[in-house]
Amino acid sequence: MGIVRVSPELHLIFDPIGGTISEEREDVIQYTLDPVISKLQELDKVANDLMGSLTPDTQLLTSYPGREKTSYIAGIYTNIWYGFVIGLIVAFLALLGMGGV
Repeated sequence: MGIVRVSPELHLIFDPIGGTISEEREDVIQYTLDPVISKLQELDKVANDLMGSLTPDTQLLTSYPGREKTSYIAGIYTNIWYGFVIGLIVAFLALLGMGGV
C-alpha cells in the first residue's frame, strides 16, 4: 500500500500501514511494495496448492470444479485392481503347489 499526502504544502505524509503521520524528506527514498506483495500472494497460492496436492480430497488450483475426490477414488480403484491381480497370482501359485495344473 502506498502513502497518502496529507498536506503537500507542509510536506506531511500518512502511512496507512503504521498509522503514523510524518514529515516527507528529500534524503529518504520510498518504494512501494505493491507489485512485490501481489507476486508474493501468487506464490502463496501456489505453495498452498502444492501442500493441498498431498491430500487426496482437495481441489487443485488449476483443476475443473467438482473434482475434489478424483485422486481418492482413483487410488481406491487402483488398489482394488492390484489386489485382484495379486490375488490371482497367489491363487495360481497355490494351485501349482497343490499339483492341480
